Amino acid sequence: MGVEKGTRDSDSEHEEDLDEEPGEVIESAPPLKVGEERELGNSGIRKKLLKRGLGWETPEFNDEVTVHYVGTLPDGTKFDSTRDRDSSVIMKLGQGEVVAGLDHGIITMKKGECALFTLPPELGLGVAGRDAVPTNSFVRYEVELVSWIKVVDVSKDGGIIKKIVENGEKHERPGDLDEVLVKYQVALADGTIVAKTLEEGIEFYVKDGHLCPALPKATMTMKRGEKVKLVVQPQYAFGQEGKDASDAICPVPPNSTLYIDLELTSFKPVIDVTGDAKVFKKILKEGEGSLVANEGATVTISYTARLEDGTVFERKGIDDGQPLQFITDEEQVIAGLDRAVATMKKGEHAILTVKPEYGFGNIETKRDLAIVPPSSSLVYEVEMLDFIKEKTPWEMNNQEKIKAAERKKEEGNLLFKSGKYLRAGKKYDKAASYVGEEEVFGDDEQKLVTAMRVTCWLNKAACSLKLNDFQGAIKLCSKVLDIEFYNIKALYRRAQALIQTTDLVSADMDIKKALEVDPQNREMKLIQKTLKQLQAESNKRDAKLYSNMFADMTRQTSAITKKLKVERADDDMKNGEAVAMEMEMENVADSSYPPDNGKAVDSCQHLC
Repeated sequence: MGVEKGTRDSDSEHEEDLDEEPGEVIESAPPLKVGEERELGNSGIRKKLLKRGLGWETPEFNDEVTVHYVGTLPDGTKFDSTRDRDSSVIMKLGQGEVVAGLDHGIITMKKGECALFTLPPELGLGVAGRDAVPTNSFVRYEVELVSWIKVVDVSKDGGIIKKIVENGEKHERPGDLDEVLVKYQVALADGTIVAKTLEEGIEFYVKDGHLCPALPKATMTMKRGEKVKLVVQPQYAFGQEGKDASDAICPVPPNSTLYIDLELTSFKPVIDVTGDAKVFKKILKEGEGSLVANEGATVTISYTARLEDGTVFERKGIDDGQPLQFITDEEQVIAGLDRAVATMKKGEHAILTVKPEYGFGNIETKRDLAIVPPSSSLVYEVEMLDFIKEKTPWEMNNQEKIKAAERKKEEGNLLFKSGKYLRAGKKYDKAASYVGEEEVFGDDEQKLVTAMRVTCWLNKAACSLKLNDFQGAIKLCSKVLDIEFYNIKALYRRAQALIQTTDLVSADMDIKKALEVDPQNREMKLIQKTLKQLQAESNKRDAKLYSNMFADMTRQTSAITKKLKVERADDDMKNGEAVAMEMEMENVADSSYPPDNGKAVDSCQHLC
């Protein structure tokens, strides 16, 4: 087999770090060099590299490959050649369409690669041989892998087979929520075209489906720019009923297999920002890098805000207007805009869809350009112009960390007083993170940061109690008590949470421990009084429960006893009758034996 003109025998100087040949099991084996030969694992197949291929991808079983090959015996006698026929061959790997061993060799090759494979009889033309090949012969195949089409069973049941004609870009594939732009042509088995998109293609949301069930399923397996051929069985097409003619498609007969040429031109990722399908972000243009604004960042955005009917009610940073600058997670804008912007990169352009719960709610709101009616869904087209993230603890010195913690704690206190317990809790968490236990502080600072940590945990516990997160409150108070064994506030708040979880014994222990330290503590005495009332009520309930249980047991026992007495009386009566009959029989049998009437009466009484 000849080597293509202009191709060097060894292109390997810059490719020495290529991966080992696929299919090999030799640990840490280097890639084959041109002219080098090696056995493929323990298969008995030997491969000699004649010319390097391109890239790093190799075909897999079930893929359709286009190859040239020349088959020879070890002495050079040729017995088969596509070169002589001047026509390459297309074969499906794994089917043994030429010989089984050849398939195992081809899956180690890259596009354009040439290699010589030596196959043992059992993987070649068999022990019996064939035509010009003697029995038990080793055979050689010089193979050029011209190209291949990757074949994927999309539905895992043979219902949707995808052949990749042209690979796409990058690695991202569309998800269920994403909006895709595709082009396609749909034909029947006889070549009749029944549907075709316009040149610009058609957009649809994957979750909404399009044309037939196979199309969105296949689209979700594709990359941007990928072109494929689909073979779609009736159950993933139009089934037993077929399809009547419409504006989008010509008639499709029942039980028709479809042949679809499909291209995924592009797609716009759609993200469920809040996780409850109330705020969606559709990315029109990807931003720069990997950093997002996140909570606490100072962001600068431009946007146009509309109602669902298209009415514009606000613009910022558009047509020479001033952009909007705000700090995320500070309730300076509606929650939906706040949450979505915190996920955006610099330069990102997106459309946000915001349900009323994350918008202006059920109240009428006057904005710059229009009034927003109650319970309105909103649409924002937003561009992230810039953002400055808050400094992280590892970007600060110790004094900056302490000051930042104090500032966040005070912000939390203000929010707590305003009844915004969830946001207040986040502030206390943030404050504690600046002076976390993993941070390193000097001896003169340690006492201060420990006190700050304890304060933040206690305040967060108070938030947890307000939010009915009793287990969270217990956990935080326990952390404080690990440091300060007799902290009155921690004992008090943990007791409150324990009472709510009906762990009255543990609550009683915390209250008693606190009163040992401060016997006159008014709040502790009040909660102790509450606890005693709850214990008394619990005891009453238990007493009633046990009383009812014992009453039921007594009634059941009485009924059982009566039943046993009746059964015993019946048995005794039967036994008495049997004894009397036996005695009478004895008297009849032995008239010389005088009856002892007294003894007979005593015996009957005993049996009863």
